[in-house]
Amino acid sequence: MARRCFYGFHFKPDNWRAATVRSIGVIEGNTPASDNDWEAITSGYDADEKIKRWIAGQMQGKSCVIVLVGAETANRKWINHEIVKAWNDGLGVVGIRIHGLKNNAGITSSGGPNPFDYVTHNTTSSLLSSIAKCYDPVGSDSKQRYDWITKYLSDAVEDAISIRKNNQ
Repeated sequence: MARRCFYGFHFKPDNWRAATVRSIGVIEGNTPASDNDWEAITSGYDADEKIKRWIAGQMQGKSCVIVLVGAETANRKWINHEIVKAWNDGLGVVGIRIHGLKNNAGITSSGGPNPFDYVTHNTTSSLLSSIAKCYDPVGSDSKQRYDWITKYLSDAVEDAISIRKNNQ
């Protein structure tokens, strides 16, 4: 049975790579907001509160947050919010680096920092990166990295859920 997970990623540069990972099918993921829905969510004086409610609704019933890490993912306001919310809600959190996957133009990007280096674990005051894992799929090209994600994503999610249960 596939786990139900929320995918967090930096939309503009990584939406194609994220869609590629989400299409693997070993994890049941959240449905992305359409452009029209996202415009409604992010507009108005209360945009931050609407975004928080949207994220909370998308995370409801999930067991893990998978942060798809591209060159510009780490330390973004909403990525940090998703990580903190997931951890505080008892969900597993795991990072999967996607910079080695091709985008719609067939281009890979450079790797970015670990997003868990920007979030502090409340109980220990340590960086969450000392607890949560961020995987860098092995392979010399996009296909090999995609194959690694296909093979190990489910295991990474199970490990993240176990790590969370063992770190209250």
